[in-house]
Amino acid sequence: MAQHDLLERRIVLEDVDPLALLGANDHHLRLIEQRLGGSVVVRGNTVILRGEPDEVSALEALFQELLYLLRRNGRLSVEDVATVVDVIAVENFPPTRSDEEIIFLGRQGPIRARTPKQLEYWQKVQTHDVVFAIGPAGTGKTYLAVAMALAALRRNEVSRLILSRPAVEAGESLGFLPGDLQEKVDPYLRPLTDALLEMLGPDKLRSMLERRIIEVIPLAYMRGRTLNNAFLILDEAQNTTIGQMKMFLTRLGRHSKAVVTGDVTQIDLGNPALSGLLDVQTVLQGVPGIAFVYFERCDIVRHPLVASIVEAYERSRQLRRARDAEGSASTNGQ
Repeated sequence: MAQHDLLERRIVLEDVDPLALLGANDHHLRLIEQRLGGSVVVRGNTVILRGEPDEVSALEALFQELLYLLRRNGRLSVEDVATVVDVIAVENFPPTRSDEEIIFLGRQGPIRARTPKQLEYWQKVQTHDVVFAIGPAGTGKTYLAVAMALAALRRNEVSRLILSRPAVEAGESLGFLPGDLQEKVDPYLRPLTDALLEMLGPDKLRSMLERRIIEVIPLAYMRGRTLNNAFLILDEAQNTTIGQMKMFLTRLGRHSKAVVTGDVTQIDLGNPALSGLLDVQTVLQGVPGIAFVYFERCDIVRHPLVASIVEAYERSRQLRRARDAEGSASTNGQ
């Protein structure tokens, strides 16, 4: 490598003990250099990073995250450093064959596409600004959407995440739930916050919510906003009206991306025919920049019984439709 290809960056350590950052006998430092390449030199309270541009960029991102963890926790464990090194390595260097399907490296390990349909889903989100993921429960539509959003945030492709659901009662009355408005809508948003909690951990999630890097809100709260540099997720979209779906999609601003998930067999609206998710499949089919991914029962990745349960309900629904059709024909024939 020629000398003019080398890059150098300096990080001044303020209110941070270099020993706590680099580890006893530079143990953390050796781990970093072995995995990410480049060189790290410490002179007093200054860290000097040298290497090729991609190496220095990765090292800068690494030290920013390590300094955040050190200031927050007061210490860095070997496990902390190893986890952050793995994350930075996956996101800044070409993947190996075994890493090809890693979507996001969370606190509990890598999140991967586990089925061909999930891989298609991930690929379409990379290449389209709006993606609709439609299919039964248990296929990973929402979970992977959250993972892809966090990955985009970590890569600085977006500056914030907006996760939303329509607050539509599934056999329950929102008005009679206890508490204030936020406490009433929290149960509807819980699946989204559960996924974030699993991937980020409570402390990091709380920090990102407080700084409004992540917002988890009912769909009605999005009216009137234009969201630039954001990754938007609309979950349970089968329970949006046609007007609500249009409202959500027109919130999309510059450099933003949206993923819409839903199951058209679980519509809780009074008139299922008015579902925005049903309507949008006709209205937006074939529009450039928009993609649809359709999951089937065979794509379910939860407990094996879930696929059987979904299939049983689908058979029952089809039988009811057949009986209703026969009854209607019999009535018209009289």
